[in-house]
Amino acid sequence: MSVLVFLETEKGIIKKTSQEAIAYGAALAAQTGGTVTALAVGEADAAELARAGNFGAAKVLHAADARLNQENSLAYATALVEAVKATGSSVVVLAKSGLGDAIAARSAARLRASLVSGATELPETGSGFRVKRSIYSGKAFATVEMKGAVKIIAIRKNISLDVPVTDTSAEVEAFSPAIQDQDFRAVVTGTEKASADISLTDADIIVSGGRGMKGPEHWQPLLDLAQALGAATGCSKPVSDLDWRPHHEHIGQTGLKVAPNLYIACGISGAIQHLAGVNGSKCIVVINKDPEAPFFKVADYGIVGDVFEVLPRLTAAVKAGK
Repeated sequence: MSVLVFLETEKGIIKKTSQEAIAYGAALAAQTGGTVTALAVGEADAAELARAGNFGAAKVLHAADARLNQENSLAYATALVEAVKATGSSVVVLAKSGLGDAIAARSAARLRASLVSGATELPETGSGFRVKRSIYSGKAFATVEMKGAVKIIAIRKNISLDVPVTDTSAEVEAFSPAIQDQDFRAVVTGTEKASADISLTDADIIVSGGRGMKGPEHWQPLLDLAQALGAATGCSKPVSDLDWRPHHEHIGQTGLKVAPNLYIACGISGAIQHLAGVNGSKCIVVINKDPEAPFFKVADYGIVGDVFEVLPRLTAAVKAGK
């Protein structure tokens, strides 16, 4: 079974979510004795693309057309469809993201492919091809049978895979898909990036605050802990609505959905809308002075206490541990 993986890059570097997508594709290919080819579009360093081999890719097709430097789901879908045809791939894997979902949907329509978004496990291939996916904002799961000749799978971040990272390099090969002018009917005229050093969607650790922080002038202890941990900062919806923190930090059902390795919630009660945005996290730590806060019911670890007493102690402990 030939597997094609679409790579998302940031400043020419393969995103962690795409590294996971390669590993997922490699594990799937190993079940059937197949190989993994990755597709990278736009500007990217060849040495960095060769690192895709560390996660299981045998080859990387690089579509270096300068027009692809700006994110464009129409053009990217065309490149992906052409790569599927060129490689004869029967399975396409990519990370579930705003860009990934758009590319997957457009590609599925053109290829008449089966599509599953939000996959949480490797497919069951013993009898048919069944994929488990997250539904209802992570509150339930569904198993979907994929019957198309081509199958497109968008995987959730932090999917658990026991795939070793090696020193193997992938072969990088130039790829020239027939991008059409009509693929640029929608043009990116400007990009406004969040000012944070670490993207919330890519962060391994997130420290997030709620109304228990009492106001924007009291946020420094949280920022100090985040800096000590090398973490991104987030907030609950009420906090962003009150303009205590920037709206791009809003995590929840109507904000960003994150899946870090560690999520630390400070002074957040744990409304269902917020939980919908963080339930993909591997480990959740809750700090709240209210022992009845709903967040404690889903937390892996809980600290009942005043955030303004607990946070400085945690920061000191982290610094001492370094």
